[in-house]
Amino acid sequence: MRLEEAGKEMSTGKAPESAPETGGLIVSHFGVAVEVLFGGGERRMVRVKRNSGHVVGDRVRVAGEVLERLPRQTELRRRDARGSVHLVAANLDVLGIVLAPGSPSGFADRAIVAARAAGLKPFLVCNKCDLPEARALASEVAGTYAGSLSTFALSAASGEGIEDLRGFLREGHRGAFVGSTGVGKSSLLNALCPEINLKVGELSDHRWLGKHTTTVSSLHTVPGGGELVDTPGFRDFGLVDISSEEVVEYFPGFESLEENGCRFHNCRHRSEPGCAVTELVERGELAADRYRCYLDILAEAEAAEDAAARRPRKK
Repeated sequence: MRLEEAGKEMSTGKAPESAPETGGLIVSHFGVAVEVLFGGGERRMVRVKRNSGHVVGDRVRVAGEVLERLPRQTELRRRDARGSVHLVAANLDVLGIVLAPGSPSGFADRAIVAARAAGLKPFLVCNKCDLPEARALASEVAGTYAGSLSTFALSAASGEGIEDLRGFLREGHRGAFVGSTGVGKSSLLNALCPEINLKVGELSDHRWLGKHTTTVSSLHTVPGGGELVDTPGFRDFGLVDISSEEVVEYFPGFESLEENGCRFHNCRHRSEPGCAVTELVERGELAADRYRCYLDILAEAEAAEDAAARRPRKK
């Protein structure tokens, strides 16, 4: 649902006489306050507790200074390098995985599995394609993931290929980008949403927030259509509550197994007889390094399940 539509749909509840209730959408989060966009285009700051659980993309009802969060359709969460879980945004439908020369091995596959498990449609963006090594990476990525998901080769610096991505977002998507350090995620956001820097500057001038307050995240409209959540610091992308069955189902490259599947329906694609995946590896149709990445992600999910099973149940 787009920014201009969100408030209109949510203004249907009966408002208490003492505090009129209005529907809106959280479009910025400042730790101790959120900015809510209402149906008529009005924006208002509402104070919240620092660990309130509200995130950008949440649909809310506002009565005075009280926020009531409405049910979420999707949640984007990630586990950082320390093992802590962070809720990044809500009610997205796509996730852009930004790659560039030097991106960690296996990052794309891990992010694709996590996005699909969260109900999001992943797509790949190869940035810095004004450089020869990035063009080579984009060609490799397009070949590897052909038939699995959309890929875009572009340069945020030169503008090459940006319009193709704009066209995709213009279909009405609301998404976010994830990428490791140095892939140019911020440059890409600025190329797609030139008003981002101005917007952050304007919001930081609110006296009661303080000039040094930084936005946890904010939602921006892409000119021509689509929306993107700016998520500063969103680099690590550890799996969160993803089952081993979801890893088996969502790993990119296994889509053809629906027609030419394994002998056993619960195959984990290790050493089971009649496994279609190991046959793909043997024939060279699935690269050995990507297969090792799959096994690593699967082992991580299984270890988390085992740890949860051993954890004492609360009485």
